[in-house]
Amino acid sequence: MAKGLFASHIWLWISVFFLLIVNVKHGTCFYLPGVAPEDFHKGDLLMVKVNKLTSTKTQLPYSYYSLPYCHPEHIVDSAENLGEVLRGDRIENSPYMFKMREPQMCNVVCRLTLNAKTAKEFKEKIDDEYRVNMILDNLPLVVPLRRPDRESSLVYLHGFLVGLKGQYAGNKEEKHFIHNHLTFVVKYHRDPVTETSRIVGFEVKPFSVRHEYEGEWDKTTRLTTCDPHARKIVSGSESPQEVEDKKEIIFTYDIEFQESDVKWASRWDSYLLMADDQIHWFSIVNSLMIVLFLSGMVAMIMLRTLYRDISKYNQLETQEEAQEETGWKLVHGDVFRPPSNSDLLCVYVGTGIQFFGMILVTMIFAALGFLSPSNRGGLMTAMLLLWALMGLSGGYSSVCLYKRFKGTEWKRIALKTAVMFPAVAFAIFFVLNALIWGQKSSGAVPFGTMFALVFLWFGISVPLVFLGGYMGSKKPVGEDPVKTNKIARQIPEQAWYMNSVFSILIGGILPFGAVFIELFFILTSIWLHQFYYIFGFLFIVFLILIVTCAEISIVLCYFQLCSEDYLWWWRSYLTSGSSAFYLFLYAAFYFFTKLEITKPISGVLYFGYMVLLSYGFFVVTGTIGFYACFWFTTLIYSSVKID
Repeated sequence: MAKGLFASHIWLWISVFFLLIVNVKHGTCFYLPGVAPEDFHKGDLLMVKVNKLTSTKTQLPYSYYSLPYCHPEHIVDSAENLGEVLRGDRIENSPYMFKMREPQMCNVVCRLTLNAKTAKEFKEKIDDEYRVNMILDNLPLVVPLRRPDRESSLVYLHGFLVGLKGQYAGNKEEKHFIHNHLTFVVKYHRDPVTETSRIVGFEVKPFSVRHEYEGEWDKTTRLTTCDPHARKIVSGSESPQEVEDKKEIIFTYDIEFQESDVKWASRWDSYLLMADDQIHWFSIVNSLMIVLFLSGMVAMIMLRTLYRDISKYNQLETQEEAQEETGWKLVHGDVFRPPSNSDLLCVYVGTGIQFFGMILVTMIFAALGFLSPSNRGGLMTAMLLLWALMGLSGGYSSVCLYKRFKGTEWKRIALKTAVMFPAVAFAIFFVLNALIWGQKSSGAVPFGTMFALVFLWFGISVPLVFLGGYMGSKKPVGEDPVKTNKIARQIPEQAWYMNSVFSILIGGILPFGAVFIELFFILTSIWLHQFYYIFGFLFIVFLILIVTCAEISIVLCYFQLCSEDYLWWWRSYLTSGSSAFYLFLYAAFYFFTKLEITKPISGVLYFGYMVLLSYGFFVVTGTIGFYACFWFTTLIYSSVKID
């Protein structure tokens, strides 16, 4: 029965994976990691696009033009995919334009006079350390900084700060200064044959400069602080531009072009340079040690204890001798008795299978390079689509298990599987989105995108769950390896260390220990706005997590059965699923030690999203532990001869 169930799940996942591959092969061809290269001739127009303003202090993104920055005559929004909208990206055109391989100095963008309202807006963003994000040829704007511990190594920070706080010499009063002069550096790789160039880098050095000029301001006015005719460039030694009511701000920029040996296919390497790969290897070695420890215990149980017990039990000549035995063999008449709340267990198992399939296929595509950071929003879009498609395997799994418990109303179980987890997630998401709306942040999901999410749920996922449930209802139910007694056996009093709560909490420690180092980098990428790109490492850690959850569940299930406690169904799910509890505790630890979030709403957003992440982790790890114990109990009791 267990083998047939696993085989069915495998072919379902293979079918969905094959369909995705076919769709990719028949779709538009593209270059990994995400976009096709664009060739530029000398003098071709380059248009910089602006993206959201971001802050690690508030976690609330805002559109670029929410601040009174210089803007073109007509602001045009770029088309964004589902993942970009959910991330809060708002990509728009900008007045920053220049020509390929034609350096320029001190271009004036616009002149702005602040009032009390606009000055307050700039000050608030400077206080919250907001960064301005821009894009050129699909490359994000970065600020290069040298690492203090490695002079030869550069660190790239995403975007530049709106401004800084500081004090004038001899004055203790803190002032706000805005970055109003940008020195762009565009790195390009030139083809010596065609003389075309491809952009391989986009950097900036921001400055705060109180620009000065003579006479009245007009379009022909020349600045004395930044003059290309006099070869006077901004160096950072000038007086900074203060942000105050009635202050005049002149926005300017320089553009430099640097030829680079980096080829277009490798242009993301510097952005994704991994300076801490040893930590990831340490994480994998640490996880492998846990797996080897658990594997040794499982091997000892399977090869020594179980083999001896089964041989001895099968050699007993009389029923009286069998009754004198103790341990897991005595509960053979109750071990496959349906648990309490069996319907809920079926729903959670089906949901876990749906999530497991989504994560597995997503990681395969990501490890192959299809979901690289250059494809903004691609990872989130792929996960949502795969979650909807995996409804097929979720419905199939839940109904198959439901039929094993002698259930007949499979449509009710399919409906619960299709609705329960998404309804909880959507309710939390809706509340958090309402809070973001209240802050007038671009991170608030618009009505159209909300409708798209509802369509994914009810238009794709729900029908597929019912289709999978229908397939599961037509599948023949396998026989239990042993018969279930009509009267339930009394469970003897358990030792303190076999208490269900204690056992469940102990079982979650090792699976969490296998992933917590990699979890640090995942949280950093989410909340500190850094790229997460090491999907090869993550895939290995995920495989280790699967083995760890399975083995710890089998070990504790065996100890439970040996103490003549046959209520293993829910215990097996909760044992490995309890690792989500430790994940949430670690998220709380990360919040108070690594983040500088000050606003209460930002804290609510953080813990709201971490509750969702922990809930998803719970159903995935719990399902892995459940199926491992299901296979284990089926295997050992099918090896015992029962008269």
